[in-house]
Amino acid sequence: MIMRPGQRLLMPVNPGFVWLTLVLALLAHMLLNMLLWGREAWAPDLLSIVLVFWTVHQTRRVGMGVAFVAGLLVDVYQGGLLGQHALAYVVLSYLAIMVHRRLRWFSVRDQALQVFPLFALAHTVEVLLTLLVGGGFPGGWVLLAPVAEALLWPLLSLVLLAPQRRAPDPDENRPL
Repeated sequence: MIMRPGQRLLMPVNPGFVWLTLVLALLAHMLLNMLLWGREAWAPDLLSIVLVFWTVHQTRRVGMGVAFVAGLLVDVYQGGLLGQHALAYVVLSYLAIMVHRRLRWFSVRDQALQVFPLFALAHTVEVLLTLLVGGGFPGGWVLLAPVAEALLWPLLSLVLLAPQRRAPDPDENRPL
């Protein structure tokens, strides 16, 4: 693979780390909804950010099936329309798979601009499904959620790629 200038060579990701971060993101999503801001329309969805990240970086391990199961878990937890988040996460995962090769060529800051439409479309799917079943419009604050998720993308990218950046056996004679 041709790497862009300045890009560091990463170690292989541990599959256990991928699944651990997905479970921790699900738990963080649940805790933040319970304790901090409830089910506010402007609140960022941490699970969707981690899901898109691993769909882009580990397409063979995390895909639409994982997105569907994660969405069903969020739907069961929130007690709302069953399948609402599942469909939104599947759409999000599909779009992430479509752009995963192109997205990795950008810097992390530019990646945030590229994933913003994905997050916006996922929230649009959720709102449309809510309106289809007779629910109320969550208000204009729903527009802030994809912005917050795109702003969190660089931070979560830095955290999730950190274990792959370290040297396996660091010593003073190896340049990598």
